Amino acid sequence: MSIETKFQKLGTDNAPGQEVRQTGGDAGFHGPKLDGRPVDFSHGDVDAHTPTPGAFDLFQQGVRMGAAQAYTEYRGDQQIRDIVAPRLAQFTGAPVDARDGLIVTPGTQGALFLAVASTVDRGDKVAIVQPDYFANRKLVEFFGGEMIPVQMSYEDASANEAGLDLDGLEAAFKAGARVFLFSNPNNPTGVVYSADEISRMAALADRYGATVIVDQLYSRLRYTGASYTHFRAVDGVPENVVTIMGPSKTESLSGYRLGVAFGSHEILTRMEKLQAIVSLRAPGYSQAVLRGWFDEPEGWLDARIRLHQQIRDDLLDILRGVAGVTARTPMAGSYLFPRLPQLTLDPADFVRALRLQAGVTVTPGTEFSPHTASSVRLNFSQDRAASAAAIHRMAELIERYRA
Repeated sequence: MSIETKFQKLGTDNAPGQEVRQTGGDAGFHGPKLDGRPVDFSHGDVDAHTPTPGAFDLFQQGVRMGAAQAYTEYRGDQQIRDIVAPRLAQFTGAPVDARDGLIVTPGTQGALFLAVASTVDRGDKVAIVQPDYFANRKLVEFFGGEMIPVQMSYEDASANEAGLDLDGLEAAFKAGARVFLFSNPNNPTGVVYSADEISRMAALADRYGATVIVDQLYSRLRYTGASYTHFRAVDGVPENVVTIMGPSKTESLSGYRLGVAFGSHEILTRMEKLQAIVSLRAPGYSQAVLRGWFDEPEGWLDARIRLHQQIRDDLLDILRGVAGVTARTPMAGSYLFPRLPQLTLDPADFVRALRLQAGVTVTPGTEFSPHTASSVRLNFSQDRAASAAAIHRMAELIERYRA
């Protein structure tokens, strides 16, 4: 693959915040506009859902510490890791080594980059869930890995499981996949893997000696009735596991660019060496904000979850009132992944028309899997009234272009 092709395949046009650059091919999509406040469902709204109380105070403390906080170890400030490690251990149900088994990164995206770069070499086979977070596929391709897709039938599965094709996962391992990469809760669908699915996935990874990278970014934002099993805590889990988390979407702290990865000492050591030449460290002053992670005021997280569940239910009620639209109820996270009915526009053009005519920005389903082109992803961490109004406009546009 040429260097030009390599970067073309990264394709960031639909990345959050990039809609301002999407000007090509807009001719013909400036139909009658629907009035309403623009809503960008490609990412969460930190004005509608403000960061955890005290976050900025902690950041200021980091600034006041000066060089002591600005230039931490590449893995992150040791005192902060000592604080965070037992909290992560209590949350996930397995020990976390603060010194050798934990690294602070520039956002969870930084952790994902480092983890994939530390485990995937040119020609390596990697099992990838479809649909799943768009960067998984792009990073594996960028580092020259060969993807082996494993399908998740999330629309047809029972509410108690994600619907992963476990036979397909074993087939991927038999075909030579030695790395398995997935998110739980799943991005973009919001489904959560059942305890049985997680246990069987762990057993398969252990049997075939596979490394597992688990993105658990939304694992704190779980709704009524949702159970959750941490991959790293099940019996028989393989040694080469890296878990990625961060105080980002749930806590509305995305702007501080903080993530963590924890698990295998060997892989974390590689990640540290790479971070030392890529970004040096997570933003020094921002690392101080981690002191407040998992230590929010009593009731704060419960209130945030309740509000997001209300927004989720509002949007589902509207979408399910539109003929031909199907949407599974997310059990965690802040994403909806509705499938649209057949339209006179192809999905990419409808996404463009939706932005130009209705002021509604969504992420096309093709970002997450080739077979989900008729779906769109909505991050519903938005103002409640504005998001409902935006979905009503989306419903109106569906009728405008219904086949």
